[in-house]
Amino acid sequence: MVSKAPDSLRRTCMDLQEVVQRRIDELVETELGLQVAVYRHGELLVDAVAGDGVTSETLYYAASTGKGASATVANVLVDRGVLDYDQPIVDLWPEFGAHGKDKATLRHVLTHSVGLPALPPDATHESFPTIPAYLAAAEPWWEPGTKMTYHAETFGLLVGEIVRRATGRSISDVLRELITPLGIENDVFFALPSDQRDRLMPLVEPDGADETFEMLAGMFSKVVPPSMQPRAAKLNRPEQLAIEDPSSAILTARGIARLYAGLIGEVDGVRLVRPEAVPVITGTALVAPDELLGNPATMALGYSIGRLGSTAEESPTTFGWPGMGGSIAWADTRSGVAFALTRTLFDPSGSASAVEIGNLVAKALC
Repeated sequence: MVSKAPDSLRRTCMDLQEVVQRRIDELVETELGLQVAVYRHGELLVDAVAGDGVTSETLYYAASTGKGASATVANVLVDRGVLDYDQPIVDLWPEFGAHGKDKATLRHVLTHSVGLPALPPDATHESFPTIPAYLAAAEPWWEPGTKMTYHAETFGLLVGEIVRRATGRSISDVLRELITPLGIENDVFFALPSDQRDRLMPLVEPDGADETFEMLAGMFSKVVPPSMQPRAAKLNRPEQLAIEDPSSAILTARGIARLYAGLIGEVDGVRLVRPEAVPVITGTALVAPDELLGNPATMALGYSIGRLGSTAEESPTTFGWPGMGGSIAWADTRSGVAFALTRTLFDPSGSASAVEIGNLVAKALC
């Protein structure tokens, strides 16, 4: 028999839906469109949307928020015995051992410490299928596991190739199989299927964003060619999003929040991993300065630790990924909360709404 939530908790949940809806109704004037979803202990508490044409089923390009999905695929496969965090990658992918990478492991990839953050200088999205071979032959920036930097684009390509080598299938196919029991097989994609294009919400850049985009292009120029920088004009082309890119995703807030809820607990009788695997996956796996960006980094196995707007020390049980442009998804193993926000405004300068609404939810459900 499933126990019912206390009346006080049900009132809190009802109030939270109303509070979040009211706040995004205010924000939509500048954000243009928003989705917010919150699960707690597997129950959907908040499903709020705002903006013309935005529903809970609207798909958004969510940039690096999608890394949470690719990391989850890898972690589920480890829990099911298909992969091993500490098995040398060369056991699955012999060519990967070039230039002393023979001891590199999935753990190094998931913690962004494998030392392969850079795409080829002439990379394009159309060339993504050839880039794993480039990375296998590349010289690492350091001995794998000894330093770290954010692998903005290569993270997903590396995870995807490891998954393909272990299963014989694309990471998109494996993702779909793993999340179908959660009922979100049409809510989280690494490549946008042609029959889902009519659900995609076009992104809009704010006025005056060019200078910030140029600054970011310079910051990441050593690892991502400027021509590969995400811009709304490119990302609104369905044919661009049809190319598999496991470093990003096209998703709904409700879909990615439900994925995180199924990772940390049970959702309608479904768990993605065994309960004893959760602290291994979500606990601290690496603490190091980011060699390229300069910030301190605290990593779980495929996720950043700490809620956006706080620090790893302030919110050590929260893990997830924000996405360029303002999307976010995270979960908190202590409170049992999974949270996601997507938006139409593709603003490279930050995601104040993701911080504000995330903090509102975290404080209400602490």
